[in-house]
Amino acid sequence: MSEHTADQPTPPAAAADSSGDDISQATRDIADVAAVEVITTAAVHLLSAAAVKVGLADDPETQIDLDEARKLINALAGLITAGAPEVSDMHARSLRDGLRSVQLAFREASVIPDPIGKGPGEKYTGPVN
Repeated sequence: MSEHTADQPTPPAAAADSSGDDISQATRDIADVAAVEVITTAAVHLLSAAAVKVGLADDPETQIDLDEARKLINALAGLITAGAPEVSDMHARSLRDGLRSVQLAFREASVIPDPIGKGPGEKYTGPVN
């Protein structure tokens, strides 16, 4: 008999079909997501990671990493600057507020602060103080 039960392994051909179905479903799912949602979701992930790396999380002694934070803040500032015209003012304003908060937290956490206008993301946002 060719029936499969949970105890029997899935034949390779069936596994490949399942994987193809998963990819097709993921493609359909992402096709249904508005660009504004993708942009804001990416920005929120960058913002959250930057906040942790500048010490705004629950365990700053072990989580702070200003080198990583600088990279995340630069990427976040670039995304917000480039994406702001594409998203509503409501979304852009709250993302800019979050960005400014992590930029200021970075400045506070730095032992040797960057000159005004030279901090992370400031080439995109202008000076933050």
